[in-house]
Amino acid sequence: MKETEYNINAGRGTEMFHFVYADEDGNGYIDEDYFALGLLGAQFVEPTEEEVIPLPEGASLTMIPNRTPVVINDEDQFVLYPGEGWVMGALLPQGYTRTLLPAFVNHDGAAGLPLFGYAAVFAQDGELYVAATPTDEDYKWNPQYFNTDDLAERVEQLQKQFPENRLLKQLGHCALTYGCFTAQNIFYHRWEGGIPVSPVCNARCLGCISLQPSECCPSPQSRLTFVPTVQEVVELAVHHLKDAEDGIISFGQGCEGDPSMQADLIAEAITQIRQQTDNGTINMNTNAGNTEGIKKIVDAGIDSLRVSLNSGTNAVYNAYYRPVQYTLDQVRQSLRYAADHGVYTYLNLLTFPGINDCTDEVESLLQLVQDNDVKAIQVRNLNIDPETMKPIIDLLQGEPLGVPAFLNILAEELPTVAIGNYTKPFRRKKA
Repeated sequence: MKETEYNINAGRGTEMFHFVYADEDGNGYIDEDYFALGLLGAQFVEPTEEEVIPLPEGASLTMIPNRTPVVINDEDQFVLYPGEGWVMGALLPQGYTRTLLPAFVNHDGAAGLPLFGYAAVFAQDGELYVAATPTDEDYKWNPQYFNTDDLAERVEQLQKQFPENRLLKQLGHCALTYGCFTAQNIFYHRWEGGIPVSPVCNARCLGCISLQPSECCPSPQSRLTFVPTVQEVVELAVHHLKDAEDGIISFGQGCEGDPSMQADLIAEAITQIRQQTDNGTINMNTNAGNTEGIKKIVDAGIDSLRVSLNSGTNAVYNAYYRPVQYTLDQVRQSLRYAADHGVYTYLNLLTFPGINDCTDEVESLLQLVQDNDVKAIQVRNLNIDPETMKPIIDLLQGEPLGVPAFLNILAEELPTVAIGNYTKPFRRKKA
């Protein structure tokens, strides 16, 4: 077991929460002889009241094996938990931003964790709490509206309607096997529906959910293996946009690489879609590194562009995205070009406690948003094994402020920028 992986930080003068752990069978327990800690970057810290909320509906508890918890004993010392048990974490529903990671040290040789957004869990007066803060609310993403009893029938019906469309076979698999909400929305005929187009990518993200090296953690879903035809994209998009409630089609979903690598296909598809319907929003989720491809897609008439980003600094960005033949400056150029042409641009900000809230990171993000007229920021919990992020944490120059302070700064310094979690319908402004 490694006992010196992280720095030990003094307490922050807060209300104390009790320690929660799991046994080998995954059963949870509260140990009131020890107080709980969270992890902020590389520092074990006592949670503040601003960082903790009651465990919300839709959150799920998970055991984190082969990791020893770090706790506070009755002498106010930060120590390895001496009892039997594993770390307990929580996976948050959408609309909540994680504030602290579970506090633990790895056992030597421990296998990498699946790609989830682990949040610290605590107890007080017998009730469970989690390190999180609510950042958005939208009934459309409530789990009760998904995975309904009639979903399989809906998948079968739409596949019969378009029997030659390979995208529907892909999306049916994503909907039924992976429980992907944007895939399911295609079959529910409502809201944001995903249309994957690219099996290739120009980045090698550490936390990629569709492609991982064999020595790493398994990807939670498989990547698209083909490039669809323009016809396949158009018939599915038109079907969705014509009369779906608050209809959005989004290129760039979890089961593909970066859609801008198929810029010519998307541009032609947008042209043909708009010849058949003026309804709904055409959106793309992208790393925006392929600036020339982004320009083609913007010129074709896309409505909104959500750019995935973890940092406004080159070192931290490159360490996570590991871009291939593009730079963060090209991402900035893409954002600027899109904004100048009336496209609604927003960030998919991959958020990790102790990284995004560092002083230098905050300053660089504010500058990027202001310089490029970004309209909104989606704060998304970065799904990854915390151990994987340690080399990136080592690159940081500033001190962590805490996630609540980070969100407050964004609200204060960017009063016209929407801060949330969800993609909203938006039609492009005419340049």
